[in-house]
Amino acid sequence: MTAKTTASFAPGHRLMLTFLVALCILVACVLSTETNMPTQNMSNKERAELREEARDMFYHAYHAYMENAYPADELMPLSCKGRYRGVTPSRGDMDDILGNFSMTLVDTLDTLVLLGDFTEFEHAVKLVIRDVQFDSDIIVSVFETNIRMVGGLLSAHILAEYLQKHADTMHWYKGELLEMSRELGYRLLPAFNTSTGIPHARVNLRLGMKDPMLKKSRETCTACAGTILLEFAALSRLTGDPIFEVRAHAAMDALWKLRHRGSDLMGTVLNVHSGDWVRRDSGVGAGIDSYYEYLFKSYVLLGDDKYLARFNRHYNAVMKYVSEGPMLLDVLMHRPHAKSKNFMDSLLAFWPGLQVLSGDLKPAVQTHEMLYQVMQMHTFIPEAFTVDFQIHWGQHPLRPEFIESTYFLYRATGDHHYLQVGKRALKTLQQHAKVSCGYAAVNDVRTGKHEDRMDSFVLSETIKYLFLLFSDPQDLIINVDEFVFTTEAHLLPLSIAQLGNATFSFRQSDEHNVLDFMRTCPSSNKLFPEKVRKPLRNFITGSCPRTTAGKRLSALDFQASNADHLRAVYDMGITMVSVGDRSQGKIIKQYSRYFFAFIQAKSHEEGEMGLQFMQEMLELTKMQSINQLAQLQAVAYATDEKAQDWVALMAGPSHFSPELIGDQFVEGDVMLAQPLRACDETLENAAEAKGKILVAERGDCTFVSKARLAQKVGAVALIVCDNVPGSSGETQPMFAMSGDGKDDVLIPVVFMYSVEFGKLTAVMQRRKQQPLGVRVMQMVEFKRWQLAKAQRQNQTVAATQKPDKEL
Repeated sequence: MTAKTTASFAPGHRLMLTFLVALCILVACVLSTETNMPTQNMSNKERAELREEARDMFYHAYHAYMENAYPADELMPLSCKGRYRGVTPSRGDMDDILGNFSMTLVDTLDTLVLLGDFTEFEHAVKLVIRDVQFDSDIIVSVFETNIRMVGGLLSAHILAEYLQKHADTMHWYKGELLEMSRELGYRLLPAFNTSTGIPHARVNLRLGMKDPMLKKSRETCTACAGTILLEFAALSRLTGDPIFEVRAHAAMDALWKLRHRGSDLMGTVLNVHSGDWVRRDSGVGAGIDSYYEYLFKSYVLLGDDKYLARFNRHYNAVMKYVSEGPMLLDVLMHRPHAKSKNFMDSLLAFWPGLQVLSGDLKPAVQTHEMLYQVMQMHTFIPEAFTVDFQIHWGQHPLRPEFIESTYFLYRATGDHHYLQVGKRALKTLQQHAKVSCGYAAVNDVRTGKHEDRMDSFVLSETIKYLFLLFSDPQDLIINVDEFVFTTEAHLLPLSIAQLGNATFSFRQSDEHNVLDFMRTCPSSNKLFPEKVRKPLRNFITGSCPRTTAGKRLSALDFQASNADHLRAVYDMGITMVSVGDRSQGKIIKQYSRYFFAFIQAKSHEEGEMGLQFMQEMLELTKMQSINQLAQLQAVAYATDEKAQDWVALMAGPSHFSPELIGDQFVEGDVMLAQPLRACDETLENAAEAKGKILVAERGDCTFVSKARLAQKVGAVALIVCDNVPGSSGETQPMFAMSGDGKDDVLIPVVFMYSVEFGKLTAVMQRRKQQPLGVRVMQMVEFKRWQLAKAQRQNQTVAATQKPDKEL
């Protein structure tokens, strides 16, 4: 997660989405009879068998970890050995979850209690007390360490004391796990020493923030900073040490103040020192998901009304701007009617479960049904999928969010459909993820290839929720209704609120009004989810719909994700084929081609409609190409010493700098900033920057911060180059940079992808003896300039070749 972004998709992208899903529509009539069958109730016998199968799944994975990986943090199921930080080959930032503190065992302790295995729970607690220590020179994720380790230790402590009272066991236990969680909490506290109170994303367990690797730490995600309060409040109230809850409340208050006041939406990445947004994408998936969850659950656990009010404000905004029927598509927090992505990530699968808890069942049923169809289409829900339900990222690390929502929907409705969904998920894991040494993540759902990875949440969440789904209340040693599940499915008792915290006031804030507390009562259990699901049953595959007679589908109204539209164009005789440009065996650009054949139309009338549709599509494509070209910027340079021949490289605009209009351009020599990221108070080569066009690399600080620094040292323009290797304007949508709402940048600022910038640097290296002069201008003006120059040259040539008059 790096610099602030506003991804502006090419205007034609929405119409040119992949159409492979159209093939499914052709067979939908055959399938529709089967898919419209009502849900079959599951017998108590089958449910009990599935519960025991879930139990067996747990022990298959648990014993594989304990016998082959413990005390490592994770099991590598294909290698059948443990994953240790600093020993196993690094996976980059992914390894920030590892702290060499036996994470999988700690994360799994409370699942053993739910399974009723008190003997193994007691044994595991003794192992944790004996073996786990935190005094390590290791940088860890504050967010992951909190939810997995602090939450796991607290939940295990609470359940250990519960068993002492209700199962007459573990009388030797004296609160050791609570003390361990307190120690770990103190090791995380240095991350909260920021000017905003919002914690850093990472911290060194031994050195705090004094680790040199953390010197430039600035950015964190909204979920990372906003998923602390449940564990830290419980830690404070169980230990009597208020510092943890105080810091967590302060972080939540700081985040709330950073919401966009017009839309009530939040971005996904921010600067912990300045509070500036780095990424303004707003949705319910990666980077923000559990922030919403902890707002609502903080109200449930702590009884503080302000968190309910904040949740309702955000929830209403999400349902207004992000929700599109059953889909949830990211928007820009400051321009909420503009979509920022054309895909959804699998983490949003938690959202229906949260909607159930907040009492909004109907949209929960709808989104869950959409996700279930995606799962049926691809075996697993891929890590990300497009708006027409094709695979965007094909990984599946055995995430729990969809099963979690399935569990809460079953608890809320009693509808056996959700038992059948859970059965499908369980059998899929057994068939496609089970290996001899545990369960392996799926590297690509298209091929089924495994990855040598079994995250701790497979045991602490995925299998736990499957077991709970197929269990009756009388099957469990505890009443789960008396607990709140954290985002890692750890159990914190509602009685924690009674312990109180004298350092925190529960007075209602003046910033909320009565409208913020509306829609707080759960919906009636008499809702019939089958009636809500039925219209969505063929949401992805279609069910042979017919267009309304007399109403023609226009190219302007056409939507690739609409099954009715796909069927309508097919009836018009239009065939759509998805094709891709390939480079070294990989698809680098994908689009759709339209083929029209009058003879293939359903009727003469529909054939004429098809002809008109194709004509409109051609005109629309022309218009969209012109609109995109009007926004596209150019960085142009001469290829010869006489500056006769020029080449232009594509660049994207910014929303915070002056727009170059008409034939306006900025010209100057190119110079690389030192340091290249241009995030310090000044530049090492500031004295040389005056009058130059400065180049800075994306990352470490916001785009607008780089622009202000370039302006401060006297640069006449700024080029920001991408930090993602291989990115190119030829294969990716045009990128527009966002600011922070202030209009103090007076120099033009443009963005170049890596491939285009690589071409520019290659020319700079060839001209080491002299600086490279470039022009920054609109691409359309560059083309007009070149066209006019070519016309003048042609006229000159024609004049010189004109024959003499006859004598």
